[in-house]
Amino acid sequence: MPASNQESPAFHHQSAGVGVRDGCEADPHPRRWLALPVLLTGAFLPVLDFNVVNLALPEIRHDLGATASDAQFVISAYAAIYAVFLITGGRLGDLLGRKRMFLLGVLGFTVASVLCGVAASPAFLIASRMLQGLTATLMAPQVLATIREIFRDSEQGRALALYGATFGLANIAGQILGGALVTLHPFGLAWQAIFLINAPIGLAAYVGGCYLLPASRAHADQRLDAGGVLLLSLTLGLLVYPLIQGRGAGWPLWTIAMLSLAPFALIAFLAYERALTARGGSALVDLVLFKVPGFATGVAMAFLYYMLSAFYLAYSVYLQGGLGLTPLEAGLRMLPFGLGYFLASLAAARLMQRLGPRALTLGFAIQVLGFGGLIGAIGADAGHLAEIALAVAGTGYGIVMPSVIKAVIGNVEARHAGLASGVVISTFQIGAALGVAVIGGVFYSVLGQSPTAASYKHAFAVTLGCNIALLAMGGFLSARLRPATLRTSPVRKDPHRKFS
Repeated sequence: MPASNQESPAFHHQSAGVGVRDGCEADPHPRRWLALPVLLTGAFLPVLDFNVVNLALPEIRHDLGATASDAQFVISAYAAIYAVFLITGGRLGDLLGRKRMFLLGVLGFTVASVLCGVAASPAFLIASRMLQGLTATLMAPQVLATIREIFRDSEQGRALALYGATFGLANIAGQILGGALVTLHPFGLAWQAIFLINAPIGLAAYVGGCYLLPASRAHADQRLDAGGVLLLSLTLGLLVYPLIQGRGAGWPLWTIAMLSLAPFALIAFLAYERALTARGGSALVDLVLFKVPGFATGVAMAFLYYMLSAFYLAYSVYLQGGLGLTPLEAGLRMLPFGLGYFLASLAAARLMQRLGPRALTLGFAIQVLGFGGLIGAIGADAGHLAEIALAVAGTGYGIVMPSVIKAVIGNVEARHAGLASGVVISTFQIGAALGVAVIGGVFYSVLGQSPTAASYKHAFAVTLGCNIALLAMGGFLSARLRPATLRTSPVRKDPHRKFS
C-alpha cells in the first residue's frame, strides 16, 4: 500500500477545512475528560453484549425452546447488522450531529436490551437482537469521532489508550460476567439478566451524554448518499453474513454464492461513489480517505488484528471441551489475558509518543512471544506458564489496539472523523467474522468428529500458530510506517468549530 510510505512528519492533518488559530490549537471542549467515560460506555456496551451472549446460549435454547439454528442466529443477526451498518452510522454522525446520533443509539440500544430480556420466543429475541445491532451502529462510531474532535492532539494518545482499555475490559467482562450471571441467576433471572443489566448502564450514559457531550456536525450542507448506503450494505451483507453463518451451516451453496457476488457488489459501489463525486455529490465513503497517509495501512492492520478474535472462540472451546471447565471457570482463566490487555492499553499512550509506529511493531512482537509461549506451556501441561504467556499476549493486544486506531484516524480531517471511525470499527467486525470463519474452521477441522483431550490441545495449538502468522503480517505492515507517524504534535483544528 503506497500510502504507508508517505507518512507526514507529524501525526495530524493539514487539510482544507481544518485550520489553526494564531498557530496554536483551538480551545478544546472544557468538559472533555468528564465526557470521556460517557463516550466509552458507547464502546463498552456493543462488545460486552456480543461476548456475554455466547455463554448463555444453552439456557436460551432450553428456556425458549429454540433450535440450534435459532441460537446461532441470536448471535449472527446482531453481528451481521452491526458490521454492515457501522460506516453508515458514522457518516450519519458527520452529517446530522455526533451527539444526536450517540444519544439516539444509546437510548435505542437500552430499549432493545430490555426487549431482549423480556423476549418470550426465539423470533422476538432475534428481532430484538437485530434492533440492538442497528442502534449500536449509531452509537459506536461517534465515540472515536468525538474523541478525535474534542481532545487536543497531545491528549488523544491517552484518550485512545483508555478506548483500547475499554475494549479489553468489555471482552473480559463479557466472559466473566456472562458466566457469573448464567451460573448465579440473580433476582431469579436466568439468561434474561445478561440483557437487562444493560438498562441502568445505558440510562446513565444517556443522561450523562445529554449534559456532557458537545453538539457538533459537519459544516457543509450535505445529504446522506442513499444509493451508496444501499450498495455498501449489499456488499457488506454479501460478505459478512455467509462468513458468520457459513461454518455452522456447513458452507452450503448459498454461502459460496453470496461470497462470490461480494466483489462484484464492491466494484459497483466504488464505481457509483466515483461517479457521484465527479458530479459534485457527497459520497457515503469519500475515497480520498484511502490517500491519507497511513489510513490504508492502518485499515489493513486493523483487519489482521481482529482476525485474531478466533482466539477467544478456540480458547473457550478448549477450556470447556478439552479441560471440562464450567463457563465461569473458563471466563476466569481469561483474567491474565484481560489484565495484560487493560494495563498495556493504559501505557500505550507513552509508547506511541516515544516510539511512534514502532509501538505497533513492538505490540505485534509481544503477542507473537505470548502465543508462542502459550503453545509451549499447553504442550508441557504447565498451567502457571500458560497464565504468564496469556498475560504477555494480552499486553501485546493492549499496545496494538490504540496504536492501530491512531494510525487509521489520526490524519483524517475532522469532518470525516465519523466516517473513518465507522470504517475502522467495521473493519474490526469483518476481520473478526473472517477470522472465526477461517481460523475457527481450521480449529474444528483439526479437532475432528470424535475429539479427545489430546485433540483439543493439538487443535488449539494449530490455531495459535495461525494467529502468529497473522501477527507477523501485521508487524510487517507496521514496519512500513515512518517513525514520526504516531508521535503527537500540535494539532490543527477548525477555528470556527464551536462546542455547546
